[in-house]
Parts: sequence; structure tokens; C-alpha cells
Amino acid sequence: MTDEQALFLSDIFPTGYMAAEFCDIQPGDTVAIWGCGPVGQMAIRSAFLLGAERVIAIDTVPERLALARVSGALTLDFHEEDIYDRLMELTHGRGADGCIDAVGTEADAMASADSMIDRVKTALFMGTDRPHVLRQAIQCCRNFGTVSIVGVYGGFLDKVPMGSAINRGLRFRMAQTPVQRYLPMLMERIQNGDIDPSFVITHRASLEDGPDLYKIFRDKHDGCIKVVLKP
Repeated sequence: MTDEQALFLSDIFPTGYMAAEFCDIQPGDTVAIWGCGPVGQMAIRSAFLLGAERVIAIDTVPERLALARVSGALTLDFHEEDIYDRLMELTHGRGADGCIDAVGTEADAMASADSMIDRVKTALFMGTDRPHVLRQAIQCCRNFGTVSIVGVYGGFLDKVPMGSAINRGLRFRMAQTPVQRYLPMLMERIQNGDIDPSFVITHRASLEDGPDLYKIFRDKHDGCIKVVLKP
């Protein structure tokens, strides 16, 4: 195992794997994943690893969507398409078997009308989070499906459609990942060649380049998804 493969066992790989595992994936399942950052990318590959027939990845950043397609996912750009309508079309009105929220409180403030309202509320200290993705995941999940939450929320969530979730028998699974629980199994996965988590690295540099690369990462320039800094 290389250093770069082991590096992602500290957080990103176990979190993405746990998100997929929470969905209790069965043969033939469709899994929808909101957020194609590093955790979302690991969730995509983990969902396939656990037997998903189809993974639908949702984001708007071109390089993230491109990497998701390399992993085998069907991609949707939420600035270009109505996500609910497209998921219903792709699943013949049924909804996804598992819906993974790999975004959390920092959902795009311009993704939809409700996300813009959330942004105003947080700016005015009338709310703590922007749970647009969670709302959409609930709406897009099939009856008695699973909503898996690994995106972090920090406070009280507003306008979450719990009535819909209850009426349709949805199951919620969520956690901060207990990394140690997953280490032995995921190390074995890597050593067996089932997955190489270093696929997510787009930039390698020295520590001295860290400040400049952080700006590139923050501003989503130069196709940057994950940076590894080496002394």
C-alpha cells in the first residue's frame, strides 16, 4: 500500500464507504449521490463496489462531474436540470433506492428557490444551516428507501419534509464516521486491488505551495478536487 492510498483511510474513504453501506445496497439498486467532492467520489465508487447497478451523481462543478463519469456514474448538473424531475424520469417515477447527502450545510446558495431563502436566513441569523440537499434527497427517495447523511449539519434545520418521509416509510442513516471500525476492511479492499482511493488526487505539491493551492481549491480552479502536500 502506498502512502497516498493510506492517506485517504484517515477520513475520506471511510466516510464515502459508510455513506454507501448505509444504503443497504441490493443487486439492481439505483443510488443517487448529491455532492461530487472527494467524499462524494468515494461514495460513488463504494456504491458500485457494494453492488449498485446504477449511480447517479449530482453536482455542478465540471471536473467533479467528469471524475464521477470516469467512475461509471450517470451525472446530473443541478444548474442545468431539475433534479427531482430527472430522477423520477430515470427511475420511472419510483425514486432512487438510496439517496446520499454528501453536501451538508454548505449547499449551493443558488441551487434553487429554497436554497436562496436558506442563504438569506443564515445571513440574517434566522437559521443555522442550508438543508436544500437533504430536502431534495427525501423527495427523490423511493418509498421505504434510505436517506444516508454524511454531509455535516451544524444546528437546527428548517422546512425539512418530515411528513413526506414518514408517510413513505423512509429510513435515515447518519453519523460522523467511526474510522477505526472501517480501517481493517478498507485496507484489505485496497490490498486486494478492489479500489485505489488515490484516484481522487488532482494536484501534488510541496508545503510551500499550500497557500496558493488552497486558493485554487477554494475557488474551484484548474480542475482541483484534492491536493496532496509533501514536505
